[in-house]
Amino acid sequence: MNTKLFKESPFKTQISFHKLIESLEQIALTDVDYRSNYAKALLKEIEPIPEFRSGIEDFSVIEKNETLIKYLLADLFPTALTNNEIKAVTIPFQNLTFNYSERFRKILKDAGGTFDMTIRDFDKHQFYIMSCSMILNSYYGQHLDFSKPLFYDIPDSNGILKHYRILYNADFIEITPTENALSLTPDDIDLLMDNYDDIDLWKEKFPVDSWILKGFGIVILFDASVENAVSNLKTNLLKNETEQAQINTDINTIFRSIFKVPDLRVGFMVYNQEESKFTKPPYEKGDLESFVLLGIDEVDCKNEIFGCSLERILDAKKPFSISNTAKFAQIPGNEKLGKQLLKQGIQSCILAPIVKNDILLGIIELVSSKPRELNSINANNLDLILPYLVDTMERYNIDMQHQIEAIIQREYTTIHSSVNWKFRKEAQKYFQTQKKNKDYIFKEIVFKDVYPLYGQIDIKGSSDHRNKTVKTDLKNQLKTLLELFDHLKENTALPLLEQRKFELHSYYNDLEFELKADTEQQIQNYIQKEIHPILRNSKPEKDIQNQIDAYLEQLDIKTEMLYHSRKDFDDAMSKINKKLAAILDKEQAEAQNIFPHYYERFKTDGVEHNLYIGASITPAQPFDLMYLSNLRLWQLQTLCKMEQEHFQLKSTLPYKLDVTSLILVFSSPISIRFRMDEKRFDVDGTYNARYEVVKKRIDKAHIKGTKERITEKEKITIVYSNNKEETEYLKYIKFLQFKNILEPNIEKFEVEDLQGVSGLRAIRVKVVNVKKDTTSPNYTYKELLDELN
Repeated sequence: MNTKLFKESPFKTQISFHKLIESLEQIALTDVDYRSNYAKALLKEIEPIPEFRSGIEDFSVIEKNETLIKYLLADLFPTALTNNEIKAVTIPFQNLTFNYSERFRKILKDAGGTFDMTIRDFDKHQFYIMSCSMILNSYYGQHLDFSKPLFYDIPDSNGILKHYRILYNADFIEITPTENALSLTPDDIDLLMDNYDDIDLWKEKFPVDSWILKGFGIVILFDASVENAVSNLKTNLLKNETEQAQINTDINTIFRSIFKVPDLRVGFMVYNQEESKFTKPPYEKGDLESFVLLGIDEVDCKNEIFGCSLERILDAKKPFSISNTAKFAQIPGNEKLGKQLLKQGIQSCILAPIVKNDILLGIIELVSSKPRELNSINANNLDLILPYLVDTMERYNIDMQHQIEAIIQREYTTIHSSVNWKFRKEAQKYFQTQKKNKDYIFKEIVFKDVYPLYGQIDIKGSSDHRNKTVKTDLKNQLKTLLELFDHLKENTALPLLEQRKFELHSYYNDLEFELKADTEQQIQNYIQKEIHPILRNSKPEKDIQNQIDAYLEQLDIKTEMLYHSRKDFDDAMSKINKKLAAILDKEQAEAQNIFPHYYERFKTDGVEHNLYIGASITPAQPFDLMYLSNLRLWQLQTLCKMEQEHFQLKSTLPYKLDVTSLILVFSSPISIRFRMDEKRFDVDGTYNARYEVVKKRIDKAHIKGTKERITEKEKITIVYSNNKEETEYLKYIKFLQFKNILEPNIEKFEVEDLQGVSGLRAIRVKVVNVKKDTTSPNYTYKELLDELN
């Protein structure tokens, strides 16, 4: 007997058989002797137990009279059906059951003594409201539909979770109010109908123990494991990526219920049609994995690991079953796949293709550690679930393509969020008219009267450093080769060695001079074609061979060249660019709060950025030049942060590199146009092109009348063209000096005339290098004004 009851109920429950007793009393008065005699005898047996008629509240009465209750309910629980029906006496929605049919009793026995039989996803609040709904229907004549499917989840003797649908028969129940029951008005009922989740309201209208539930109900279960598992599978397959943390456990449990195989596990392979390859699914390790591709990221369809089994899957597009892996592995052509499965303890399996419109999307793998558990017969169960897997795989492929397109757009052809609205607007126009007009001409995307801001932080002397490291690697390699050839000459009678040694010396001497554009390529080709074949084909003594092997191991696999100094330089350059770009991107995301503006960033030998701000970019918000001032101050502060971060990073670099920072001030509004052919924004118009000319040439410019570059390490150079711009930026500098971000000394000078551009001036100021973990907060233009005032 199960008596795990909900503590609070609108009902005072009295288990009573009074309706059955009344029925027996009528039978006892009939002329049918055997029925009348049986009824009279049973009535005599129950006469000493008045609670059977008046109502049982002490459940020990039921346990003491278990046999008598069984006789009393014999017509409702026929012996002939006891091993087929899953049936018991209950109170609806309560976890109270007794007088089980034999099949029900066996199910509970197999589940184990510690099993707690409760209704799935059914809590005390739902119980209370469902009980109140019974009152509304039976006493107040309402027609509330609370036929939500209810289930018991009960494990069998093998641990497979079975799902049983619950049906109630309440024919033998009477519901009556007590003196504490409230009389409900139509308005009260309407209020309850509109407030299902307000448990306090329901308890107010139906106080605890204010009604009497007298009688008993019958619960009938039927095994809905397969249908329920399929439903759960659909639910799991519809989950988004963030909700799929337990996908492996859930999927395994669902398939075990369908196939009734307790140790069944599910794997999966994705099919790449473009490359004719199978790949592992995109889940974390430990989630849904592939058993066939264990330890392999991808495999060609023609790979011999599949043997002849792949033919049925690819060509016939039908499931392939292996009921006994050990026997399968002994058949010629199946050895590799059989071995791959056996080393994982897989003794039987099913490989089933997922096909949509005759196109293979992937293969689902069902495996078991026992032979014959999975076979061609129970493979037919897949017919129930493959349609859902097909839809899910198709959705996965579409989502993957969308994500790939998004990655390509983000990494290669990004359109910044600030201007995305205009592209969407034009795309929407095309979408709405494309069926009517196939020759639709896309309107050019132009933003007029925007203010540009350009900044860069550049690796100082990057070309010189690059050439220096290339020279160092080439010299070291040539020197090593000359030493090897000296040893070979002593042990090998090849006249050609002297010639090659002479040529190596010539190349080594060439490196004492300035590196030419093709020098590196010439030496690389020479070493690959003339030198390395000699080393690989010579058969010197063991100690010399060890030196040759040690030399070859040092070389880069692709170029067959020494890549040490250059690698340190490249790694240092990459670290600087990555760190500074990350700071700029992070700060930029916050800068959008100043006023939405267009932003693009480039990595070269350093990090460059363009900003464009104006009313045409964000027409939904009123634009004011104050936002431009804020953004200029933000830009200067951000470059200071990047300089400080580089100073901290420099000591950890494998190759010491300095950086220089520059800001170009341009106060005249310009227009920018999206170049469809180049898929990027560019300045529009001849006059505006002057801005681009200055941008391209300014970082290599010198101070007028000198050979000194306008940029210098650990300093920020601000290039401008008029007194108003100078006054504005001197305010920003003064403010940041006060905040101990910039040093007190300020340099002012004229910039040499550039081709087609003259009259530029510059300010240069040093950044205060702060200690590690010290950060400079960003200040607003308003704070600047407050400070200056």
